Amino acid sequence: MTTPQPSQWQRQIEGEWHGLPSIFDAAGNHCGYNKVYRASVFQDGRTTYTMHTRIEEGLGPLLPRLEVADSFAFNVRDGDRDRVYLGPDFVGAGHPYGALVDAHYYSPGWTADLRTMVHILPDGQTQVYSSLLYDGPTLFAVFNGLYKVAFDYHTNPETRARIDAFCEQERRDGRKPHILPQKRAGCWEGEMTVYGSDQALLGVNRVRMDYRPLDLLRAEMTVTIEGVFDRRYTFRRYRNGPRHVFEGPDLYGNSMGYGRALYTSQHFYGEPLKVKGREFLIDDAFTLSAVWQFYRSDRLQYTTFGVLYWRE
Repeated sequence: MTTPQPSQWQRQIEGEWHGLPSIFDAAGNHCGYNKVYRASVFQDGRTTYTMHTRIEEGLGPLLPRLEVADSFAFNVRDGDRDRVYLGPDFVGAGHPYGALVDAHYYSPGWTADLRTMVHILPDGQTQVYSSLLYDGPTLFAVFNGLYKVAFDYHTNPETRARIDAFCEQERRDGRKPHILPQKRAGCWEGEMTVYGSDQALLGVNRVRMDYRPLDLLRAEMTVTIEGVFDRRYTFRRYRNGPRHVFEGPDLYGNSMGYGRALYTSQHFYGEPLKVKGREFLIDDAFTLSAVWQFYRSDRLQYTTFGVLYWRE
C-alpha cells in the first residue's frame, strides 16, 4: 500500500541521522555503544527505512543477541496517525505527535519487543532517542542517546568531521548518569506541546519546576503547569544510584536511570491520575528533554513534550 505524499513526521526526518547510542543492561550498567546511521526515504509513493549498526566496546552476553551481520532495511506504511513497520527487520507501529514519535514494535533479529521514543529538538537537527528492549514484560536492555542529521556525510569531509566529532562527544557523555544538582537550588522552565489521546494538537503548556536540594541525595520539587490544563503539585525525591523515588505529598512513584535518560512512573495522591515519562539530560547545563504522558483512569489523556531550561 502506498501514500501519495509523505507524512508530516516523514518530512521532519529527511536526511541521514547519525548517532552513537549507549547500551545499558537492565540494572542500569553501561555496556557499550551502537554506532548507527539511519534514514527513512520516501520515493515513488513508498517509504523505506534503512539502518546501519555496529556494536562497539563489548556488551558481554548481550553482544551475540544485538550484533547483526547485515544492515536493516524494511518497508513503512507512512501516515500522520500511524507509521506501520512491515518487516522483515521490524514489525509494529510508531505513532507521531508533531515532533515526537512514540513507537512499539518487535525485532525478529533481536527477538526483542521495543518501546522507542524520538523527540526532535527545536533546532530540527537533533533527536533525543531511546529504546527499551523487552522479553515479554521483562526489560533486558536499553539504548539511548542523541542523533544529528547530515545530508552529505559520505561525500563531504567537513560534514564527516562534524558528525564524527559529535559521535565522539556522545561516547564521552553517554556514560553520564541522570544526576540533578546536588547543592544548587533553581528551576527548570520551558514550553511543552500538548496532544490529546487522538493525536490532535491541543496547544502549549508553560511549565516551571522549582527545585530545592535537601541533602546530597534528596530534593523537594514543585511543578507548575499552565495552559491547556493547569496543575500544581509538590513532592520530595530521593536518589539511590540509578533509582529515583518520589515520596509525596502530592505525587508518589519511582523511576530508573539509564545514563542520561530517566524513565518515570508517578501517581497523583487521591485521584485516578498518573504520569509516565522520559526525562533526558541533554547537556552539562541540565537542559531537559521532557516527555510526559498523563493517564486518567488508566486511559491515555495527554502526551506532552518539550525542552526545559535550568536556571539557578
